[in-house]
Amino acid sequence: MDQPSRSLTGCAGIGLRSEHYVEFVESRPPVGFIEVHSENYFGRGGKPLHFLKLACQSHPLSLHGVGLSIGSVDPLSEPHLARLGELIETLEPALVSDHLCWSSVGGIHANDLLPLPFTEEALSHVVSRVQRVQERLRRRILLENVSSYMEYVQSAMPEWEFLAEVARRSGCGILLDVNNIFVSAHNHGFEPLRYLRAIPRQFVEEIHLAGFTRKPVDGGAEILIDTHSAPVADAVWTLYAAALERFGPVPSLVEWDADLPPLPVLVAEAAKARSLMELHHACAA
Repeated sequence: MDQPSRSLTGCAGIGLRSEHYVEFVESRPPVGFIEVHSENYFGRGGKPLHFLKLACQSHPLSLHGVGLSIGSVDPLSEPHLARLGELIETLEPALVSDHLCWSSVGGIHANDLLPLPFTEEALSHVVSRVQRVQERLRRRILLENVSSYMEYVQSAMPEWEFLAEVARRSGCGILLDVNNIFVSAHNHGFEPLRYLRAIPRQFVEEIHLAGFTRKPVDGGAEILIDTHSAPVADAVWTLYAAALERFGPVPSLVEWDADLPPLPVLVAEAAKARSLMELHHACAA
C-alpha cells in the first residue's frame, strides 16, 4: 500500500473553488498546495476537471472527499470508489482524505457529515471499512474529525480516543481539523488542548483551518457552527499554534466554502499559516 507523500511538509494551501479557477490558473499564487472536494471532479471531462488539471501543473494536489460515508452501515459504494480510484490515477494527488462520519442510511444521503457513536462496535465497523477502502485504492487515506452539535448517550470513549484508535487499527492517517476541534469543544464543554495531546504525532498528515459562525440558542447560550464562511478566528489560530508545537509543520489547508472572498484573501490566510509554521520551526531549532 502506498503511503501519503511527505513532500508537502511545511506547506500551507487553500481550497480551490470554481469561482477562482481562472484567476488561480492565470496568477499561480504563492500557496504550497491546493485541495478540492473529490466528488466535484467525478465527471470524466468538462470545465472543473479541465481547470483542475491546469492548476495541478503548478501546485501539488490534495483530494478531500465528503461522500465516502465511512461510518454508515450501508455497503461501501463501488461506483464511488471506482471513480475515486480513477481520479487518483489521473491526478496523482499527494494526499487523499475523507471524514470520520456517516452521511447515508438505507441508500438515502443526508446533506451533512454526521458524528458517530464512540463505541467499540462502531470502532470495529469503521476500521474494517477503512481497510477495505485502502485495499481498493491501494494507498493510505486520511480521515478528518468532524464538528458536532450532539453527542450519543451510548458513547463509551471520547472522540479523540476513538479517532486515534481508528488510525492505530486501520493504518490510516489523520487529517486534524483544528477548527472542528474548537467548535466541538465549545459545543460539548471539553478542553481542546486535551484533544491535541491525545492524538499520536505519527498519524497526523494534514491540518485544516476554517471559520465558524456563532448561533444563539435558548437560555442565552450559543453554539458554534462550522460554516467555512469567515476568516479563521483568533482562538483557532492560537489552537493551531499549539498543534504545530505538538505535530510539527504538518501540511495545513485553509477551507472557505461559503461567502467566498477574493482569492488574495485566501492566499493571505495561507500565508499566515505558513508564517506560524516557520516560527514554530525556528523555535524548535
